[in-house]
Amino acid sequence: MKTTRQATITLALLLTAAWGFAQNPTQTIRGSVLDQQSEVPLIGVTIELLDAPEATGTVTEPDGSFSLPNVPVGRQTLRFSYIGYEGVTIPNVVVTAGKEVFLEVKMAESYVQLHVVVVTAQVDKDKAGNELATVSARQFSLEEVTRYSGARNDAARMAANFAGVNISDDSRNDIVIRGNSPTGLLWRLEGVAIPNPNHYSTLGTTGGPVSALNTNLLKNSDFLTSAFPAEYGNALSGVFDIALRSGNKEKHEYTFQLAAFSGLEAMVEGPINREKNSSYLVSYRHSFAELANEAGLNIGTTATPKYKDLSFKVDLPKTKFGNFSLFGIGGLSTIDFIGSELNEEDFYGETDQNSYVTSRVGIIGLNHRLLLNETTYLRTAIAASNSANNYKEEQVLQDESIRRHLEVDDAVNRYTVSSFLNKKFNARHTLRTGVVGEIFNVKNSVRDQETTPDWVTLQDFDGNLGLLQAYVQSQYRLNEKFTLNSGLHGQYLTFNETWAVEPRLAINFHLTKNQTLNLGYGLHSQMQPLPMYFLQVPQPGGSYLRTNEDLEFTRSHQLVLGYDLKVGGDWRIKAETYYQALGNVPVQSTPGSFSMLNAGADFAFPEEHFLVNEGTGKNYGAELTVEKFFSKGYYVLMTGSLFDSKYEGSDGVERNTAFNNKYTFNFLAGKEVKIGRDKRNALTFDTKFTTAGGRFYTPIDLAASIAAGEQVWQEDKAYSERIDPYFRWDVKFGYRLNNKKRKLSQQFFLDFQNVTDHENVFTYRFNRQKGEVQQVNQIGFFPDVLWRVQF
Repeated sequence: MKTTRQATITLALLLTAAWGFAQNPTQTIRGSVLDQQSEVPLIGVTIELLDAPEATGTVTEPDGSFSLPNVPVGRQTLRFSYIGYEGVTIPNVVVTAGKEVFLEVKMAESYVQLHVVVVTAQVDKDKAGNELATVSARQFSLEEVTRYSGARNDAARMAANFAGVNISDDSRNDIVIRGNSPTGLLWRLEGVAIPNPNHYSTLGTTGGPVSALNTNLLKNSDFLTSAFPAEYGNALSGVFDIALRSGNKEKHEYTFQLAAFSGLEAMVEGPINREKNSSYLVSYRHSFAELANEAGLNIGTTATPKYKDLSFKVDLPKTKFGNFSLFGIGGLSTIDFIGSELNEEDFYGETDQNSYVTSRVGIIGLNHRLLLNETTYLRTAIAASNSANNYKEEQVLQDESIRRHLEVDDAVNRYTVSSFLNKKFNARHTLRTGVVGEIFNVKNSVRDQETTPDWVTLQDFDGNLGLLQAYVQSQYRLNEKFTLNSGLHGQYLTFNETWAVEPRLAINFHLTKNQTLNLGYGLHSQMQPLPMYFLQVPQPGGSYLRTNEDLEFTRSHQLVLGYDLKVGGDWRIKAETYYQALGNVPVQSTPGSFSMLNAGADFAFPEEHFLVNEGTGKNYGAELTVEKFFSKGYYVLMTGSLFDSKYEGSDGVERNTAFNNKYTFNFLAGKEVKIGRDKRNALTFDTKFTTAGGRFYTPIDLAASIAAGEQVWQEDKAYSERIDPYFRWDVKFGYRLNNKKRKLSQQFFLDFQNVTDHENVFTYRFNRQKGEVQQVNQIGFFPDVLWRVQF
């Protein structure tokens, strides 16, 4: 009788708990678990939801997939355990009522095969997703892009929070890494190199005012800043390795979003064939910045920017020939700068000119992954892209008449094939070897009408060039403390038969369980920005001579030493010091101060002819990161860099580069407070403080500029003067709402950027109408907004 009464009470309590639990919104967490080295699905992995009111868990299916239903909304922690493998714990999985969560987990086989006990360790959020990238690399997530204050929903601007990265420019998102030109960055999407993924991009650049990458499609991706592995080529400063997530394979979901910079967005995703694990994900965005202009907010110009983009990924039904996925991005942007409607502090236009800009970017690719056996897989991607820019400029004369001045028409069709074979020999040794082939079909036309009534052709190129790359890379884990990554990369430019062979090496030594020492070296080579190859001068008889077509690769020897310390389960301290020696840098053939190391942070490249690969440069510095990963309702990120960046032109004088800010410092922090009786909603507060040393610049020769009627620099004083330090403080407030009755969630952020309205200097330029040098400031106080609805 007593036993029956106890059972009845227990059952009543369970029913009461179940009823209360059912009243709160829940969601499903799905995912897959793979072997980290071979990418073979792991069967029977135990998944536990920690801190749940009652034991909750599941195991993976034969294809490595899992589904965990009825997970309460909020931040959750999951633990993955598997005999013979190093366990993984993933904290801070944000679960909302409006969208299911998908996790792709990779587990590393243990050095010592365990039969009964599996030791679980927290996932290293500071490590790259690419297991072969172990030095100067880290992973970032969608939540970080949207969480950090001041990022404008832009992955590139988010990266400025990391040590060694500087974007002290409100007009563009060019990524300056360790004093290098932003042209040294490699953008990759789904494993293939892509053109500049920004609106209003121009030939040869890597940044722009607004990103065309939709962050809502991103899954965890990698950012590398030095001595990167052998699979990455044709880059000097860093790699942005972007991966797109797949659409939900079980149910249809919808997202609507409004943001000041990224625009109005509608996104839909869902299954195509549930049995064959296929899905679709597509999103369209349209600019919203014109409303900000109409409201009188400063976005850097009074002209109205218009841009739109479409992004998608389709996972095709699984076949016996492997897994296929189709992906793509398309963007179109236009803006007209009418001189009479501009003010003197416009970032992009001038009051005595009319200019009309149209740019587009399109990328489409097909990915294929084939498991050859339990230890080997083959991954291949083919892609085609188009990037084009049309620029027309008119001069407004003193009598207000219009004279056509300049027309630039660029278009690049790029065709890429990339394939690698990955072989896991055992738990200690993994080998990866691959090839990359790229063909660039380039059309470059520049016409000028400044001095004659007829158009004068300055550049006219229509042709092809090819870049071929091959690499081999090995990871060998000698024991639990010592890991060796070594590789060799080679590349060949068909245009002028330039070639390079580059060794890569990285060593990781675990001093203790919480301390790691890293050492990396790499030789890196990069072709010159495409516009520099096509500069030409007229010859007698009406022909043209291309003056820079024989330029070779610029090369960089990079050495980095790092120390990582984990304090407790949430804090991390990382210090790195580095030295980079650059050679084969294009400089003038006669004594002068010009160097290609200073180009790339604008919309056009300097018209310098007959360049030779005889310049040098060096970057060295130290970086510190102190980070508390999100836990107990808050996070902290503090990064600081001290560095020096110098170059020598053909005159043999050592000077500061255009990107030698000397120092950068970021402090970010955020707090999340659960609210409501059932704590299903949350208020968030985030802040960011940024300061950086002022950029060096070349002063303007006022007398010569007045005489010439255009801006003339004092080249003998190149990069001798410095603007004031950059300072900005951003504050962000947010609210996350989970509907109690429906599968619907909302997020709202209000991001007050530059709350002190500090006047950061953008540039100094010659005003032709006033005959004076004027200071142009960057964006002052600006309120950014984001509202997202998911169901």
